[in-house]
Amino acid sequence: MADDLKKGLEGVLVAESELSSIDGDVGRLVYRGYPIEALAEGASYEEVLYLLWHGHLPDERELSSFTEAMVAEREVDDAILETVRRLAEADEEPMAALRTATSMLSATEPEGDANAEDLDASLRKGRRITAKIPTVLAAFERYRQGDEPVDPNPELGLAANFLYMFTGTEPDEIAAETFDQALILHADHGLNASTFTSMVIASTMADVYSAITGGIGALSGPLHGGANQDVMEVLIEIDESDLDPHDWVEQATEEGRRIPGFGHRVYNVKDPRAHILQQRSEELAETGERKWYDITTTIERYLTEEKGLVEKGIAPNVDFYSGSVYYQLGIPIDMYTPIFAMSRAGGWIAHVLEYQDDNRLIRPRARYTGPEDQTFVPLEER
Repeated sequence: MADDLKKGLEGVLVAESELSSIDGDVGRLVYRGYPIEALAEGASYEEVLYLLWHGHLPDERELSSFTEAMVAEREVDDAILETVRRLAEADEEPMAALRTATSMLSATEPEGDANAEDLDASLRKGRRITAKIPTVLAAFERYRQGDEPVDPNPELGLAANFLYMFTGTEPDEIAAETFDQALILHADHGLNASTFTSMVIASTMADVYSAITGGIGALSGPLHGGANQDVMEVLIEIDESDLDPHDWVEQATEEGRRIPGFGHRVYNVKDPRAHILQQRSEELAETGERKWYDITTTIERYLTEEKGLVEKGIAPNVDFYSGSVYYQLGIPIDMYTPIFAMSRAGGWIAHVLEYQDDNRLIRPRARYTGPEDQTFVPLEER
């Protein structure tokens, strides 16, 4: 059994965690015992960060102190913003720009390269990273639109402040609440590829900046992040076609095209986060464009009711509705994965701290399948 090959480590237990739990058969996700539905409905992203990092939901005093500390860390050094500007002008990919800027943040870290064994210092660093990533991403978008960055607004929560810095206009209540929920829904999700990458890096006792930069790198791959971008590109393709959504998806499936946003390595039923974002998409449709909600629900009905994919364990995942929600909020498609990273950074930090608290270097092995008993030939005789 010890020599059984598990490609992709599928089904292999490598750690214990108190952070999040997923039941893919019933579509259940919890953070530290709290159902995602309850957190999305009643908590803010800041409260969820506190829960993940400190183990309990904050009371009013704790939340106030925590929020003040986060707000105080939002500003980014001018030297880093100058690099972000150059990346934007060079037409760098947003995820690559975020990876570079996040790594640079360590240069202005007030606590320097404090030992990674000091978990309190790592938590403070993680708080700074989480507070600054929204500022970096908003500045990148502003620069590539030919505009100057908008300073953070200390009166706004993290979600609303990001939209404000991103667009230059304070968001309405529905937009702010929707984006806050989206951040909550993406904050953690077990040992996915990017979270595991962060943990592997942290297991060497590297600092939290290295771990989060590595997580961003892992998330940039199309097999992990980016599915909601693929969904939105399909929705736009449908909208620009001469077919109605039902006929388009029927034709596409008959041609063997895969519809993005369906299926998940863990969920065998509809992703609970997709249920929540579907509701938010409908609310946004009531005050804006309705066609994106109509197209997504038409696709879902066709694939679930007519094609019966749910019975085969293939159902809508979180990306199927997050793409159209972000589009309804006016966010460019290529910024979807960076926003995913902005949210998930909180979960990465929580896992890094949890793992380093009882650390063991992660060092799997591979089965050797190369040649045996080769005879070395000196260079001059080859």
